Formats: sequence, C-alpha cells, structure tokens
Amino acid sequence: MLDLSFVSDQNRSLQAPHQRDFEVLAERLSRRGVNAEAVVAQIGRFEVAVPSWALGTGGTRFGRFPGPGEPRDVFEKMEDIGVIQQLTRATPRVSLHIPWDEPDDPQALKDHAATLGLGFDAVNSNTFQDQPGQALSYKFGSLCHTDPAVRNQAIEHNLHVIQVGRQLGSTSITIWLADGSNYPGQMHLRKSFERTLDGLRRIYAALPPDWRLFTEHKPFEPAFYATVVQDWGTSFLLASQLGKQAACLVDLGHHLPNTNVELVVARLISAGKLGGFHFNDNAYGDDDLTAGSIRPYRLFLIFNELVDAEEDRVLPSPPAYMIDQSHNLKDPIEALLQTVDALQRAYAQALIVDRRALAGFQQANDVLMAEQTLQQAFRTDVTPLVAEARRRAGGALDPIRAFRASGYRAQKAEQRASGAYVPPQSL
Repeated sequence: MLDLSFVSDQNRSLQAPHQRDFEVLAERLSRRGVNAEAVVAQIGRFEVAVPSWALGTGGTRFGRFPGPGEPRDVFEKMEDIGVIQQLTRATPRVSLHIPWDEPDDPQALKDHAATLGLGFDAVNSNTFQDQPGQALSYKFGSLCHTDPAVRNQAIEHNLHVIQVGRQLGSTSITIWLADGSNYPGQMHLRKSFERTLDGLRRIYAALPPDWRLFTEHKPFEPAFYATVVQDWGTSFLLASQLGKQAACLVDLGHHLPNTNVELVVARLISAGKLGGFHFNDNAYGDDDLTAGSIRPYRLFLIFNELVDAEEDRVLPSPPAYMIDQSHNLKDPIEALLQTVDALQRAYAQALIVDRRALAGFQQANDVLMAEQTLQQAFRTDVTPLVAEARRRAGGALDPIRAFRASGYRAQKAEQRASGAYVPPQSL
C-alpha cells in the first residue's frame, strides 16, 4: 500500500491548474443547464469491481511475456488492488475466481482484504477447463454434458463456489459456460440446452435469498459451431426460466461483429434482466482489450442507456460492474487504472447529456439534432469532473502519474523476485 500522505502530495502539484480547468468547465456546463457539482457527486458514487485474475500479465495461445513484480498468490493480488483503490477510490471490491484464486482459509483472505479497505463482489466458477486432480473431464461440456456424472460434478463445483462466496461476504455468482460443439451433429442442440437449464436450476435452488446468479453469453470460442449460451436471447431465456434472482451479464466482447451492444443493454433493461457488465474492448472478437481503447463512443452509448434508465427509475437493482481484460503488453495495474478512468469518463459524458432536448428531438423525429445532442456530450472533455470526483474521495488527480511516481512496481519486483507466478488467461 502507498503511504497515506503520498496521494495528497502528488495532488498538491497539480491542484492549481486542475482547479482552473474545473472552474472553466463548470461554467461552460452551467450555460448548458448542467450542474457540475451534481455530476461530480454522481461520478464519486461509481464503483467497479476488479477481478482477481487481472493482476498478472495475461497471454495468448502462443505465448506470455511476464512482467516484473507480478503477484504470486491471491494475497499479493489483493495488495495490488488495494493500491488501485487508493488511487481511484472506485474499486473497493474484488471479484474472485475459483479455483484459480481459491483461498485455503477464506476468513483469513477476507480479513486481509479488510485491512486493505476491500470487500468481495461476485464469485466466478470455472467449468471451462479441467483442474489438477479433477475426476471427470469437461472436454465435451459441463452442464450440457451427456454424462450425468459430469453434470453433477459441474453443479457441485458451483455449489462449492457459492459456499466460498458466502464466507467471503459475496452476494452473487457469475456462471460462464464454454459448453458447445465444433461440428454439426456433434451435439444435440435442443437437449444440450435442456440439460444446461436443468443444471442451472439446481444451482439456483441453492442460492441464499439475498444472492443473484448471473448468466453470461458468448457466441463462439472454444465452441466454434454451436455454443449453448451463445447470445443475449439465450441468456435471457435462462435467467427468465430460473427466477427473479437470475439476471444476464453483458461482456462487451461477447458479441458477433457489428452487434449493437447498447441495443442489447436497452432490451435487457426493458425486460428487467440486466444483471451487470464485464468491461473491456475489442476490435475483432473477444479481444479483452482495455475498455475504451478501441470503441470509446460505444462505451459512451452504453452508459447513455444506463443513465437514461437510472433517471427513468426502471432498473430493478443497480448493475454489477466488473472489469474483464487480458493485459498482455501493459503493466496490469496501469491498465486497470486506465480502465477505471475510461469508465468514469464515459459515465460522466452520459451524465451531461441534455435529456430534455434529446427527448424533444426524438419526439419530433429530428434525426440530426438528436445525434448532435449525444455528440455534444461525447466531445466534451470531462477530465476535470472525473479528476475532481477522485480528489474529493481521497484519490489521485492523475492515477497513472501517481503510480509511476510511487515506485510501487519496482519495489514489488524486488520483493516478489522469488518464485514464478503464472496467472490464467482472462475469461
């Protein structure tokens, strides 16, 4: 963890120019009818979970290039996330993956997290790969498998994950299935879905009353012909069949090329089944790139739908926000700091949309002005608003600058030199 005075010392040298920028932007927004103070307060309430698997360098099927000072176990991962929370004040919860980061002593991990100012978000199960010592293989599926013994093994694993989550203080489980087929005729399309639904029902029946279950879809990889939960419609069907504690998770890379993701978000909102997000970005498929690095306008349009739903009060519960990225080339901590900033920016831009004007242009079918209204918000440099929200919460005006100045990575490279931690790839 960073010294308590370090962040304030870093902010001191940036405070004067930041204050001028903030006042100028606040005056400009005031002329547009936007209260900058209200926007800063809303940004300050934004939170996103950091997954335990994101703190090490990721990789591809072809190789991995480890970086210095990578965490060797889940306790060291918590330390890194604690630093991200110190700098952003927007990442107070960790999404734990089991068994990748399963603790031997959940209470000890919970206590360790608490000392770092952290809690736990959704727990994530894993039936998409075989683990050492596993009795039966998931090569041909887990919940969809033709063998009931394999299905039971997958169900028992998810029940175990729920139990670990309860010990950690989590209140939700995310289930992503790689179940599917690579060739026509390999899998019975209807029966594989029915078996999956039956397995999820058994898992759902074990949920504590205050928990939620998130189903996550993905069109392909590793199932390149037919994936059992291949799109938002199938995910919605499952969540609807399961009950009110089930909802759909939207990973921004889990869609076919050119899918209108913000429209998917709008449909799930209307259906009352939007559970949350895995934030990342993509150019081709499920690239798991840094959020906002490729399609920042799409990210803004997604937040536009969320803010609109918030104002209309049609969200039954707040969406669960989580980052899901593979940091192959960037320093993982820096990439996560960059991601949090991108999410806060997109949210801030959505908050300053003139919704009354937009509704009027939509009602009048004024296509150009409706689009211009969104463009005006997107083109606004909201850096001072986001930085001010962080500063008021005790975070850094410029998190990446502060992180590099801290020397944290070099310090951890020396401390963690012994041993070689090899993290799994991102979901």
